[in-house]
Amino acid sequence: MEEPDVSAVKELAEGYTGREDGLITVLQEIQQIYGYLPEQGLKIVSQALKIPMSRIFSIATFYSQFYLERRGRNIIRVCRGTACHVRGGKAVLETFEKRLGISDGQTTPDYRFTLETVACLGACAMGPVTLVDSKYYGKMTPVKVETLIDSLP
Repeated sequence: MEEPDVSAVKELAEGYTGREDGLITVLQEIQQIYGYLPEQGLKIVSQALKIPMSRIFSIATFYSQFYLERRGRNIIRVCRGTACHVRGGKAVLETFEKRLGISDGQTTPDYRFTLETVACLGACAMGPVTLVDSKYYGKMTPVKVETLIDSLP
């Protein structure tokens, strides 16, 4: 995968030069711009904040809010909680996987979709539930999965 233009990171990181306490804030801002933490951008941060790359990777992998790989334009989260499972959640997940050609935690080659499973989406009465970006889709079925995928940009 080709690295993105990370020139914006240099200016951003300069605002925190030598400030180790700014690391998480800088990482959050970088992720806001790119949707993930590009390695070249992290190298710029390492130099500006004078923090070893090993420490930056340690922080970036500790917090679940950070991603080290580019993600899809549409983040699809499929609930695997008990209520969703007993109502057919497994078939919903399998349909997403088959239709998109990816498994849990993967992104389609065109970066249109990232598929994730989550322990619970907190909408058990609507199960099986899927969350796409910030919109909930309840009472999902394999047929609804096909329609949903076709409706997304």
